[in-house]
Amino acid sequence: MPISSIISSEMQVQGDIRFKGKARIDGTVQGDIRGEYLVISESGTIHGNLDLETLVCHGRVEGDVKAELITAHSTASINGCLTAANLTVEAGATLEGEIRAARREQAAAPLAAASAGTKGGTNPKAAPAASPETTA
Repeated sequence: MPISSIISSEMQVQGDIRFKGKARIDGTVQGDIRGEYLVISESGTIHGNLDLETLVCHGRVEGDVKAELITAHSTASINGCLTAANLTVEAGATLEGEIRAARREQAAAPLAAASAGTKGGTNPKAAPAASPETTA
């Protein structure tokens, strides 16, 4: 799945974001994010809570994260409560806060409920396999 939305390193966004598909954040977001597949680059910073299917983090998150799959790469810094069915942490990543294991149904439930309220009412897709784009 190609990345369909990018917040560039020169951008600062204030407000909540909802998206479908795959998005990448290179800049700064102050607000909550709800979506499917999110990549936070090394220059990316989020001050808010995340509710996702998949998070691939190379940057910084200040807030709670709920996802089916969370991958924290060596440059990642996450400060908040993590709730995930699958969690991968590379050496060098910094995690501060609480980590909660969740069954797949628990991690996906809030996102499925949100999708039901959107136009079309589609259910979230299964998390895609890792690809070279996830390390970009």
